[in-house]
Amino acid sequence: MKKQSTKSIVILSIITLFFMSCNKMIIEPTKPNIILIYADDLGIGLLGHEGQKIIKTPNIDKLAKDGIRFQRAYSNMLCAPARASLITGLHDSHKNSFQVTKGGEYINAKTSNLNNIESTINKTLNPTTKDDIFLGEIAQKSGYKTAQFGKLEWGFSATDKQMKRHGWDYYLGYLDHQRAHGFYPPFLFENGKITEYEGNTRLDCGKSKESETDERFEERWNMEGKEVYSENIFMDNILKFIDTNKNNPFFLYFPTQLPHGPVSIPEVHTDFINDDRLTQIEKEYASMVKLLDDHVGEIISKLKEHSLEENTIVIFTADNGHEIYYTQAGRVLKPYQNIQTGERFDNYKRKYYSDLAGDVFNGNGGRAGAKRSNLEGGINVPLLIKWPKNVKKGSVSNKLIANYDILPTIAEITGYSKKFKTDGLSFYNEFLEEKKSEEHEYVVYSSFTGPTLITNDGWKIRTYLKEDAFELYFLPDDFREEKDISKKFPDKLSELKSKLLKACEGDYNNGLFSMPK
Repeated sequence: MKKQSTKSIVILSIITLFFMSCNKMIIEPTKPNIILIYADDLGIGLLGHEGQKIIKTPNIDKLAKDGIRFQRAYSNMLCAPARASLITGLHDSHKNSFQVTKGGEYINAKTSNLNNIESTINKTLNPTTKDDIFLGEIAQKSGYKTAQFGKLEWGFSATDKQMKRHGWDYYLGYLDHQRAHGFYPPFLFENGKITEYEGNTRLDCGKSKESETDERFEERWNMEGKEVYSENIFMDNILKFIDTNKNNPFFLYFPTQLPHGPVSIPEVHTDFINDDRLTQIEKEYASMVKLLDDHVGEIISKLKEHSLEENTIVIFTADNGHEIYYTQAGRVLKPYQNIQTGERFDNYKRKYYSDLAGDVFNGNGGRAGAKRSNLEGGINVPLLIKWPKNVKKGSVSNKLIANYDILPTIAEITGYSKKFKTDGLSFYNEFLEEKKSEEHEYVVYSSFTGPTLITNDGWKIRTYLKEDAFELYFLPDDFREEKDISKKFPDKLSELKSKLLKACEGDYNNGLFSMPK
């Protein structure tokens, strides 16, 4: 009788410990890993699930199939303000907007002069305050290992001091966006130090000119001094980072160069070699998009290898709208012009459209405008989120999203609890399908012609300040922005002008972007 009682106590103890262990697992879940893939100049129309007919993008399409696709996601019209908005959670039309440094500062960088170059850049920037918060810092202070690989973040020249202040435990890549226009760097920056790549000897990183001629084709494929392709460097190190950090939560930010030009690819993809629809340079550009898709597939495969896929959030988006890097006489030209009439597009009286410009890929998906404009083709970007553990497969959201929403969303995901200043709103609940997340009344962006504002219910006001023009569109009925209805709805125009002026802190010119001098 005593033996049976002892046996029962032991069994009961084991059962109790089992349920306590299960309970602990429920109470203390593992934080999800986060991977943010930031494509460069990837027009929304270049993706298969968005209607692309020539380039197959199965891995990116599978993110949409296995996760949630946001149809009304916006970003800035140019890389520098886009990256600043992303990592600060602020829009770019404030009175004191982002300080944008000059590119090309590191062309002649060496270990011996690196400190002087960085000191010069840092002196041009206002110091950050303890209240400023940044994307990497959010994750870092929430217990994540943080890393950034690729083009790197602040335009057009950043420094080690900035990278560390922004919260990156590790980084590898370019600190200069001008050098990042070449794909064969003689050196990259790794945690404040120069890492050289033997066989890459071109100070311009192998950058070629854009418009296609016989001479430029020869220049592009002259591989002297161009042995190691930058995107392969990044992918090798990204996969190693996942290997090394598989047992602790990590936040990996990958601002890839692809498919930003000038066109540069080690080889033409087999999908396009015999495609008679494409010129040679179009085949090469398509191969850059294809390589980006392959890299997305490699990252997902690595997550599967370590059984990390289920609890890793993969975010895929782009910095701005479409840009053409495959210009050729008789095909498509820069500055952009109507191939039938020869008139240049001004995105005011004569708006850019793919069919009028001769873009065989229809990279902006039929929208007006491209990179650098406040038309939809310049600022409407892809946004896909995959998280098998929580996101319902094949979800589609019509929620209005700004790229400056990503920072507060990451804060909620990681459990960052301190208050911080942001123009963004977390949309975490949106892809969990729990209670609805807070809605924007509107989002706002700057451009080279002036600011634009899009409302939650689909109205859009865009400016062309040098003509004192304010155009009004209702996007649900006119996503191509073909019908300015400002005269038909003067009250709505007046209402949105007031809201835009308020967003620009009393001066529309705060939303007029200019390059650093």
